[in-house]
Amino acid sequence: MKSRERETYILLTCPRPFAMVQMTPPLFQRDSTETSESCEAVAVRKSYWVLLIFVLIGGLLGGVLGEILRVMAPHGTIQSIFATNFTPGISPFSIDLVLLKFTLGFELKINLLSLLGMFLGIYLYKNV
Repeated sequence: MKSRERETYILLTCPRPFAMVQMTPPLFQRDSTETSESCEAVAVRKSYWVLLIFVLIGGLLGGVLGEILRVMAPHGTIQSIFATNFTPGISPFSIDLVLLKFTLGFELKINLLSLLGMFLGIYLYKNV
């Protein structure tokens, strides 16, 4: 029977993750080709659509939480803080054509917690 040499495997983490390199015990040094490759961080460009989704979801969740607290909070200053909101937007208006009638408009109901939710969405977008 032949005696087999003991083989050692080294896990290379860069630049080829999960690549297994087989080396025998006396040859623990890397080749010159492997040392020329370097690890570099690659910046991933995030989309503005993802930012918009984060802001909308944060504002929606904050608005819902604000409405729940407005209803359930005891009367006084806490309820007045959560009940305060402003509604920017275009109030609905109608265009009456004889055949069709269009009603256009939108309003946003923004309260304190919806603003905090929007800022939290921006923070999560930047740091995640």
